[in-house]
Amino acid sequence: MAKDIDLEKIVKDIKPLDAEWIEKARERTARLVMPPRALGRLHEISERLCGIRKTLKPVINRKAVLVMAGDHGVATEGVSAFPQEVTGEMVKTFLRGGAGINAICRHVDAKVWVVDMGIIPNLKPEPGDGGNRFLDRKVAQGTANLAKGPAMTRPAAQESIINGFQLAAELFQNGIEILGTGDMGIGNTTPSAAVGTVITGTNIDEMVGRGTGVDDQGLARKRDAVRSGIQINQPDPKDGLDVLSKIGGFEIGGIAGCVLAGAFHSRPVVIDGFISTAGALVAHALCPQVADYLFAGHCSEELGHRAMLKYLGLEPILDLGMRLGEGTGGALAMGIMEGALRVFNEVLTFEEAGVTDKE
Repeated sequence: MAKDIDLEKIVKDIKPLDAEWIEKARERTARLVMPPRALGRLHEISERLCGIRKTLKPVINRKAVLVMAGDHGVATEGVSAFPQEVTGEMVKTFLRGGAGINAICRHVDAKVWVVDMGIIPNLKPEPGDGGNRFLDRKVAQGTANLAKGPAMTRPAAQESIINGFQLAAELFQNGIEILGTGDMGIGNTTPSAAVGTVITGTNIDEMVGRGTGVDDQGLARKRDAVRSGIQINQPDPKDGLDVLSKIGGFEIGGIAGCVLAGAFHSRPVVIDGFISTAGALVAHALCPQVADYLFAGHCSEELGHRAMLKYLGLEPILDLGMRLGEGTGGALAMGIMEGALRVFNEVLTFEEAGVTDKE
């Protein structure tokens, strides 16, 4: 089915936000019974949601998070504090409803969908909380070692993006009003840092962080792996598919597809931390207009995340020192976004309240 989707046509059909709806929303905000823009960035959030949905009555009641999972050949370079087997074990934990993303999604009333984009084990849904929300879109059993050569073929990179696009599009078509992106994959901060380095032009030492908490030697190995991967593969920063295929990961491609789907279907997408933002960078390289439909859930503690967000022109909604991944920061931010819409939709205007706004 993925072969039926034309990635180039998707990109061409994505349009910038309609400035007229943003202006209409600002006019309503200006009439709310409070000092001008007294709730700060909550107003900008609600106005942009109006622009995305082309309405002055936007809602984001139906929420979902797609947790994309993939394994990475570069893990053999000793870039993570955890063994590669943890990827599959954590996917099982998601399906049992026992991970951080499950707890936060229960709090904000969001569904969790777990997607095998390319992990090594072949898993089937387990009974229990969330077991029926497991999706198998495996491109391959993990990527190749990007420090030694391309992480994947270009067709595999395109397949991962299209798989992510298709999954997100199906959720939107089934009534999901806002989508969060999450990730799971031991070693995946390394390809994410490589993607961030190449696309943003940031120095390796400023982009590559400690990920799961590696020591100084592990950090040195990560930086060496990223440096080698870039030097050997020579990815083209203007070609998102080239970057993804040479130094990326299957879950990063899946997230890029989710971002493209949000822009294509005029739905807001809330990206999480470092890995999700690497996916957003790939999507942005393919189609810069996607930034109009993106919200940065939070700023990760991972070293280069702030530089990534700055490149995309995104301001994080939360900054809580989080670095778990899984989609947790993005999911938590959905609660703030819902609050912003409640203000926009439920606070009376001066006229409605019978309150004068003239001195």
